[in-house]
Amino acid sequence: MGLAALGVQAGQHVAVVGENRPHLYMAMMAAQALGAIPVPLYQDAVALEMAYVLRDADIAVAVVEDQEQVDKMLEARGECPALRHVVYDDPRGLRHYHDDALLSCAELAERGDAFAAANPGYFARAVAGVQPHDTAAMFYTSGTTGRPKGVVLTHHALIDRARAVARMEKLTDREDVLAYLPPAWIGQNMFSYTQLLVSGFTVNHPESPATVAIDMRDIGPTYYFAPPRVLEGLLTQVLIRMEDASRVKRALFHRAMALARRVGTRLIDGQSVGPIDRLRYALGNVLIYGPLRNALGMSRVRVAYTAGEAIGPDLFVFYRSIGINLKQLYGSTETSVFVCVQADGQVRPDTVGPPVDGVDIRVSDTGEILVRSPGLFSAYHRNPDSTRESMTEDGWFRTGDAGFLEPDGQLKIIDRAKDVGKLADGSLFAPKYIENKLKFFPYIKEAVAFGMGRDGVCAFINIDLEAVGNWAERRGLPYAGYTDLAGKPEVYTLIADCVDEVNAALAAEPQLGGAQVRRFLILHKELDPDDDELTRTRKVRRGFIAEKYATLIEAMYAGHARQHIETEVKFEDGRIGRVAADVAIQDARRHPVRVQEAA
Repeated sequence: MGLAALGVQAGQHVAVVGENRPHLYMAMMAAQALGAIPVPLYQDAVALEMAYVLRDADIAVAVVEDQEQVDKMLEARGECPALRHVVYDDPRGLRHYHDDALLSCAELAERGDAFAAANPGYFARAVAGVQPHDTAAMFYTSGTTGRPKGVVLTHHALIDRARAVARMEKLTDREDVLAYLPPAWIGQNMFSYTQLLVSGFTVNHPESPATVAIDMRDIGPTYYFAPPRVLEGLLTQVLIRMEDASRVKRALFHRAMALARRVGTRLIDGQSVGPIDRLRYALGNVLIYGPLRNALGMSRVRVAYTAGEAIGPDLFVFYRSIGINLKQLYGSTETSVFVCVQADGQVRPDTVGPPVDGVDIRVSDTGEILVRSPGLFSAYHRNPDSTRESMTEDGWFRTGDAGFLEPDGQLKIIDRAKDVGKLADGSLFAPKYIENKLKFFPYIKEAVAFGMGRDGVCAFINIDLEAVGNWAERRGLPYAGYTDLAGKPEVYTLIADCVDEVNAALAAEPQLGGAQVRRFLILHKELDPDDDELTRTRKVRRGFIAEKYATLIEAMYAGHARQHIETEVKFEDGRIGRVAADVAIQDARRHPVRVQEAA
């Protein structure tokens, strides 16, 4: 009723901006109860990015978390004439803000009480007017190839997909979920909002982003979702701690993990395991795996999913081997998330499972995956051309992903269709596959591979400052920050060993053996969404990076040992600066490709 008092009506858009907070979820419910359309925005986006969405969606009312988001709204307001009201949840720091557009959630509730008293029956009439195929929410795509697009999803699409997976996984109101990812991401919204409404389970909100790991251990979720970057970060923390452990503990850990990789996945899939191995694994569970799951906050996890981008097989197997029922799913914003989900007992690291109930999949002649589903989006907001381009003439959605269906019906994703290609010698080139193998190492935070049409693969590496910093400190290696550490010869030797292991693994795969990394460099700065190098969901904007760092790419292929570069960066306070460095370029050792034996 508070939103109604501000003039919000059916069909209008309401922006919701902030970390996971109960009042923000309630604001989404309130908008939907009026037939209005919540539009979650990424809380770490700068005011300029938000202004684009505010204009595109004609936002008149925004519900935000705190002072930081209020400041962004006020800054963007000059470019967004429709924005009239900004409602805030956390009043800290706002005491001396005097602006007629601002009001607190408490003040909004007071206006709602007055509106309800003056308009008896308004709420019931508004709710009764909302129909299944009305728009439920609009989510903006991550914008890997250009401007974000508003994806329009109906109540029916979202609820249908949530119900399908609730049946599949036997979700009940006894599940505990941790809401810690950006609410603007469709994955978080499905797991912590739509499925909450369908299944009635408990959604827990962390105290702050900095306390997520602690809160997760306290809460002990039973139903968990994490993109690969989160799982990579958790594994990095584990491996850093093991590096600091005694030699005996490290030896015990590595021996236990070797057993787990051989036995753990078989046990979790219900396959037969010999009595001796079963006993050894049980002992490892007491000494290693159980405490490790507890340290990760995953002791109670019954079902865990990963999605958002491809996960490296080594990372995937690690979690399953220690007894965590981690499964892959496949989908997108346009499909209400769930297209394919791995079923218990049928989990493989190289597939994303069979289609979920109600979904049909077809692979085009070009290898692109096409989808039909009850969860498909209605349209791209104000973008009929893109809407038409995304669909085939007979109603199939073009996912933009390349892959194929295995004989058992499971879908295998290779890469984004536009990114898969060949090297100059005809070798298959799948950059994401190579990047995921590199990112399995705790010292590598991000990687970008290049090679389409070239005579070899070259790669940019972002080191993980915490992991490599910890490694450097143990060796008494001083450094003054990321740029300094990234340029150390010792760090190049460390990363060269990681690249060498990846090349050895690629050499064992006949199809990809020709795509071993030939040369690499360690970037002088971290790739950052604020610099447009990553999307807000941390996906690499490959084309933008190739253009921005063209000098470095050409230097790698020209055989140069070093290349000077100056790069513009954006600071958190909005200032623009420059980072300059002489970046070293190093050759990588390549291995003989294993010849595929004839069947």
